Amino acid sequence: MTDSMILHVRYPAGRDRITLRCEPDWEHDLEPETTSPDRTRFDFRIGFDAPFRYFKVVLQRDGRTHWSQGENYLALQNGHTRMDVYPRFFDGGGCSACELHRLTSPDGRREHAVRVFYPAGYVENPLESYPVVYMQDGQNLFFPGEAFGGHDWMIGETLGVLDSMNLVQRAIVVGVYPQDRMVDYTQDGYESYGRFLIDVVRPWVDAHYRTRSGPEHTAVIGSSLGGVVSLYLAWHWPEVFGYAGCLSSTFGYRDDLARRVLREAKRPIKVYLDSGWPRDNYEVTRNMRNRLIERGFVEGRDLMYLAFPNARHDERSWAMRAHIPLQHFFRV
Repeated sequence: MTDSMILHVRYPAGRDRITLRCEPDWEHDLEPETTSPDRTRFDFRIGFDAPFRYFKVVLQRDGRTHWSQGENYLALQNGHTRMDVYPRFFDGGGCSACELHRLTSPDGRREHAVRVFYPAGYVENPLESYPVVYMQDGQNLFFPGEAFGGHDWMIGETLGVLDSMNLVQRAIVVGVYPQDRMVDYTQDGYESYGRFLIDVVRPWVDAHYRTRSGPEHTAVIGSSLGGVVSLYLAWHWPEVFGYAGCLSSTFGYRDDLARRVLREAKRPIKVYLDSGWPRDNYEVTRNMRNRLIERGFVEGRDLMYLAFPNARHDERSWAMRAHIPLQHFFRV
C-alpha cells in the first residue's frame, strides 16, 4: 500500500495561486511541490494516515478564495500513485446537449442529427481531453420530451453522479439519431451507417471537441437493435471502437454477428452484454455471451454479462443500468 500520492493539478492559473485543502484540516493550504513554468500544472504530494483522503483544489484570486466545484476528490491509499485532476471553479457547465447538429455525407445521400454532451468545466478548463461514447438512438438519451415513452436515459445526470463518485473518466457523449433504425441498425444497412459514423461523425467530433484518440478511448453503446449495431461496429472496426455496450440486444433478428463471432478472429475489444427477463432478449443475449467466451473472451476481463430479473424492454430500465457499461469501460 502506498503511503503517499502525487496529484497533478492541471489548470490555466496564470497569476492566480493554486493550493490544496484536505481532510482532516480543511483550513490549511497545502502548497505545490513543483509548478510548471507556464503555470498550468501544479504537483502536490499528499500522505495517508487512513485508507482514503478527500481533498479540494483551491484558487486564490484577487484576495478571494474559490473552492473547486463539485464533490470532493477522492484519493485511495491502495489506488494509483499518481492522479491527474482538472478542477473547475466558475463554470457550471450549462446544457451542452441542447444544441442539435445535423451532419450530412459528402454525397448528400445520408444525414443524421447528433447531440453532444460534454462535462461541466469543459469550457473553463481547456487542458482536459476526454474519451468519447457514441450512443445509438440519440433521441432517447437526454430529454424526456423527445424520448420514446417520455422517459430518457438521463445520460448527463448519470455521468454527473459517476463523476461525483470519482468512479469513471469524464467523457463526451455523442447521441446519434437514426434515419431508419430498422435499416441503420441491422444487416440491411449497418455497414453504411457505420461508415457514416467513421467518415463523417467521428472526424467532426474530433475537430470540434477535445477528444482522446484511439480505440482505448472510444466506445459505442445502444439498446435493442442499437445494441446489435454497437457490437457490429466494434467487431467490424476494432481499430476505431474499443468498447461495445449492448443492452437488451435483439441478436439474430437481422444480423450475422453470431456467425461472425464463431468464424472470425477474436477482436481486441471489451464487450458489455445484458438483458432483462422475461421477454427482453434474454435467450439470445446468453447465446451471444457463450459464443464470445468460445471465441476467447473472458468474463471479468474483456467481457461482462448481466441479467436483470423482471427488467423491461424500455428506456426506463436502460436508464437505470446505463452506468454499468460506463464503469466497465472507463473506470479509474
